[in-house]
Amino acid sequence: MRDPFTKALHDARRSLLGWTVAIVAVGAMYASFWPTMQAPEMAEALQAYPEGLLEAFNYSDLTTAAGYLGSAVYGLLIPLLVAVFAIAAGTRAVAGDEEAGTLDLVLAHPVGRARLALLRFAAVAVGLVAIAVLLGLAMLALSGPAQFDGIGVGGFAAMTLHLALFGLTFAALAFAVGAATGRRAAALGAGAGAAVLGYLANSVFPQVEGLTWARELSPFHWYLGGSPLIGGVQPAGALLLLGATALLVAAGTAAFTRRDLAV
Repeated sequence: MRDPFTKALHDARRSLLGWTVAIVAVGAMYASFWPTMQAPEMAEALQAYPEGLLEAFNYSDLTTAAGYLGSAVYGLLIPLLVAVFAIAAGTRAVAGDEEAGTLDLVLAHPVGRARLALLRFAAVAVGLVAIAVLLGLAMLALSGPAQFDGIGVGGFAAMTLHLALFGLTFAALAFAVGAATGRRAAALGAGAGAAVLGYLANSVFPQVEGLTWARELSPFHWYLGGSPLIGGVQPAGALLLLGATALLVAAGTAAFTRRDLAV
């Protein structure tokens, strides 16, 4: 409890537990629907949907286990839930205490601004990694009963890595804006706006002629591009997510150490 890292984890323990249970439960529930998706009636129903609508929801391939998990689970619900958790956690890391007026009490202890910011983001990172790993283990446990044919341990490990890096990117954005401004609304707004634009750039904008380039700028594409469940870790996407996270954390920490605090 004397260290900002362990204190941050302790303070967020209930929130982290709740989000972890919710995300793993939602992922497991939708993953368990895979056997029913193979029914002829379901295939006929999906054929009735417009192709553009399916692409907008990242339902690009629902005929294989990897395609279904990559679309219905890892392609829509899970990344959105992870992004919401990451943005909220990144916002609280610095801006939460500053708006509450308690940051001066924290900084009265022998801890520098940079160290405080970095250790608090590290606590957020641990939470995101825990969620991604537990979800991956749940998917692995369901692989036999739910008949996830064609997906090995390596595929789930790659998807877990990409999901963790994806969450870290949005957490870093909210952290950076919150650390630079001290305002939770600004951090939440920036994170939510980036998530919405990123999703549209990956799934909707490319359907418009002349906007296919937008997909290359989307964190959702960096996360899902190349189908990690089948193709394994995609170096380009993983490095883009990791690089964006590092740059945002560095920029936010630098801004936090230089500005006057609203305490």
